[in-house]
Amino acid sequence: MPTIAYQLYCSRNFPPLEDTLAMLARTGFEQVEGFGGLYDDPAKLKDQLDTAGLTMPTGHFGLQMIEETPEKAIEMAKTMKMSAVMVPAVGPDERKKDAAGWAAFGKRLAEAGKPIQDAGFKFGWHNHDFEFAQVEGPDMPLDLIMAGSDDLVLELDVAWVVRGGQDPFTWIEKYGPRLVAAHVKDIAPAGENADEDGWADVGHGTMDWPALHAALQAQGVGHYVLEHDNPSDHERFARRSLETVKAL
Repeated sequence: MPTIAYQLYCSRNFPPLEDTLAMLARTGFEQVEGFGGLYDDPAKLKDQLDTAGLTMPTGHFGLQMIEETPEKAIEMAKTMKMSAVMVPAVGPDERKKDAAGWAAFGKRLAEAGKPIQDAGFKFGWHNHDFEFAQVEGPDMPLDLIMAGSDDLVLELDVAWVVRGGQDPFTWIEKYGPRLVAAHVKDIAPAGENADEDGWADVGHGTMDWPALHAALQAQGVGHYVLEHDNPSDHERFARRSLETVKAL
């Protein structure tokens, strides 16, 4: 069974962080994944995690930090004892419109990640749905990003693959050897959970997680990160989703 973490972005609307960490520990989590809003004080964050008995093996870092102040990202990753540093997205103004633009972005990402990799961390990309918008030629934007370097790893957000109109099993198989982790989330039936942006607790939506779990395990993916982009109740999401994944 892979290790199971909770993406702390899910709880950004439920401060304070100390209460969230305590809730996650009570629920049964041992690991979390960080995001950019948490990185102002590495030592304080490490103390908060230690108090709750949690670790942070992976983290999301904005590309601006990676490019402009890589030493800060490295300090955070070292303090948290991370193994992988992931760029989670770029804003709409940086999303390219053609294959050449995405190919150049892949090279840019690979170049930005060199100091991170030189410091001993895996480095790569976490997808949304915009990487599956068709551009000219046979490759989709995600392919062009990952072609930036063979050293880039991928944290596959399986539900965003589906929202991008793609078959997740195809992409799991395609990038299996480069998958450092998977984001495990669920999509509500059409018209439901509008107050949660159409997402659902894992196991309570339309995703076939038993089959997806089998496909991910066939590729040796050893780390799952549970995520809901906008839960109305983060404790409910954490509890029900962890129950689902532990039962797979």
